[in-house]
Amino acid sequence: MKYPIKNDGLRYLTEKYDIDFDDIIDNIKEKKYDKIMIQIPDGFKLHALDIADMISENSNAEVYIWGGSTYGACDIPLGTSKFGIKAIIQFGHARFRADELGKSSG
Repeated sequence: MKYPIKNDGLRYLTEKYDIDFDDIIDNIKEKKYDKIMIQIPDGFKLHALDIADMISENSNAEVYIWGGSTYGACDIPLGTSKFGIKAIIQFGHARFRADELGKSSG
C-alpha cells in the first residue's frame, strides 16, 4: 500500500471487500478534487469517520459523509454540487467496476 492504513477496522475493510484506497486517493489527487462525498452502506457506517480521515489526510480534500441510506450504485445523492462537491465515491459490499461492464463471462 502506498498510503498506510492506520487501524484494524480499515484493514479489515480493505481485505474483506477489496477496497483500494491507493487508487481512490490517487484519483482524487490527479483530478484535483477539493471536496468529495463518500456514500457507504449501513454495514460500513461504523467505519465512516476512519474512511473519511484516510482519504482526507492523504489527498488534502475535504470529505463529507452521506448519512442517508444507500441502496446501490443507482442511488446517487442529488443536489450535492450546490455544496461544491466535485465527486461522490460509493462504497459497497459487492464488486462493481465500470471497466468490467460489457465483458462477457464466457
